[in-house]
Amino acid sequence: MTSSRLIAATLTLTVVTGVAHAQTQAPGLWEHTFRMKSPGGEMEKAQAQMQAQLDAMPPEQRKQMDAMMKSRGVTMGAQGTTAKFCLTKEQAAKPPEARMTGDCKPADIKRSGNTMSYKFACTTPQQVNGEGQLTYVSDKAYTGTANVTTQAQGQARQMTMEMTGKWLGADCGDVKPLGAPPSK
Repeated sequence: MTSSRLIAATLTLTVVTGVAHAQTQAPGLWEHTFRMKSPGGEMEKAQAQMQAQLDAMPPEQRKQMDAMMKSRGVTMGAQGTTAKFCLTKEQAAKPPEARMTGDCKPADIKRSGNTMSYKFACTTPQQVNGEGQLTYVSDKAYTGTANVTTQAQGQARQMTMEMTGKWLGADCGDVKPLGAPPSK
């Protein structure tokens, strides 16, 4: 699975599964940061290679790539990948299962206090599945972890994701709502 498809699957899962018992997410602009780790360091090496490829691009091409990533609310750096997303009032009012978009579906969702555990399966060209846990500090902040298994070239690959989310404000600015096509 390519890093970009894994990132998209991760964002979809994390963003939409984020409601714990009696806990709501504030509508508005959110920032989600996640770091992926793998037992043998393969994920970290792939991320470093991707960053090196970005750094080696001619200035004009890099500018275009940065603009494309920015239009999707995504930045990459040494501290992980950060994505901004807009959660509308209507989306925030729905249960997480109703917010699902794309190829990933949650299952076995359990809530206890401000913590939610879940399992998921993605039917992208390569299977991705796993389980995770999110803990809401408030309606404006959360932390979580997920253990993910992907299939790449016929082999199962394991990784762990650490994630945090924070509400940036009620105004989404030019960041499109979840599920909306990216800006051109």
